Amino acid sequence: MTSTRYFEDFQLGDSWTSPPTPVSADEIMAFGRDYDPQPMHTDAARAADGPFGALVASGWHIAAISVRVFVQAGGYGKTPLVGLGIDELRWQRAVKAGDTLTFTREVVELRRSESNPGQGIVRTRVTARNQLGESVMTLITAGRVPARPAALEGTP
Repeated sequence: MTSTRYFEDFQLGDSWTSPPTPVSADEIMAFGRDYDPQPMHTDAARAADGPFGALVASGWHIAAISVRVFVQAGGYGKTPLVGLGIDELRWQRAVKAGDTLTFTREVVELRRSESNPGQGIVRTRVTARNQLGESVMTLITAGRVPARPAALEGTP
């Protein structure tokens, strides 16, 4: 998507699914070293003796991948989406090196900003699934997008 989308262009139920996204051991360890330096994320040999029996991705890493693949695919096009927060973040299963994830994002709520009517709030439900179709992470995002300028009302 390359055009600007305004608040009025969003519909409840709009959804987007990412292409399959592999997660490598190198990527897991690099993220772990930089942002979550625990042995289960940074050292395959020590992780083998840990609670998951193998190297696993940080949950924060999976959340970050969900943003990356959405933005890389065009996300909301040229619309400057400003993140307002995350609700109900849950990590349900460990993601191991070699897993392939698919992310789905669905619009679950739309509301005009009360404090700034030139903006709208878009809430989306994000679900990450592994190659077996098992949910590994869910979360709800809230983002602010511009409303259509009055001069453009009614134009696609």
